[in-house]
Amino acid sequence: MNIGKDSLLHFLFPPRCPFCDRVLFHSLFAKSPLVCRECEGLPEQVGEPACCKCGKPLQDGRAEYCYDCGRKELAYAQGKALWAYKGPVKDSLYRFKYQNRQEYARYYGIQLARAYGEWIQRCGISAVVPIPLSRKRLRQRGFNQAGLVAIRLGKEMGLPVFPNLLLRVRDTTAQKELNEEERKNNLKRAFKTSANKVQLDHILLIDDIYTTGTTMNEAAKELKRAGAAEVYCLSISIGRGY
Repeated sequence: MNIGKDSLLHFLFPPRCPFCDRVLFHSLFAKSPLVCRECEGLPEQVGEPACCKCGKPLQDGRAEYCYDCGRKELAYAQGKALWAYKGPVKDSLYRFKYQNRQEYARYYGIQLARAYGEWIQRCGISAVVPIPLSRKRLRQRGFNQAGLVAIRLGKEMGLPVFPNLLLRVRDTTAQKELNEEERKNNLKRAFKTSANKVQLDHILLIDDIYTTGTTMNEAAKELKRAGAAEVYCLSISIGRGY
């Protein structure tokens, strides 16, 4: 019997449900599910009404923009997100980042492609670029969570991924620990492109969590400064807008 590499890896290191973290059933003769049946409906999908700029879900169906996007100019063209950042999604991303559940990236990437594949094509995306970690944080964690998701999404969409095009040149404080003004100052000049001239027209930035958009905006500024025509944003999860 010829056992493929992926099947052997799944047999030795069985995948886990990204929401309850239970080991998923696996057979050498059938594809392993990506999520257990009990958890399929748990994440809250981002839908309408949503901010036209960043994609945050809105309470007011008449509003065009969320509070953040309505009062400031952003460097990226448009953003989208898969799930609301709460409950099982919040727990899942915590395990992904801090408990080494790198296998979750496969599920996240596939779901992003399913939900926003058509949007990605309409935007004319030519490359996928993950939000980078600083060297210090990358050494501590051992992997860049956005990079793993970007690689999977690129594979699903048939798009090139450039994990080292954007660099984080300053070891910034975690954004969740700062207020709005501190977030803006924290990320100023934090990003730099590895190439002086970016020969890409439409870039899709990938991150795990979108809050106020400061990280995505500063990264988009640097990419456009280096020559990118348009930058779009896509994240696994997002906070609620007002």
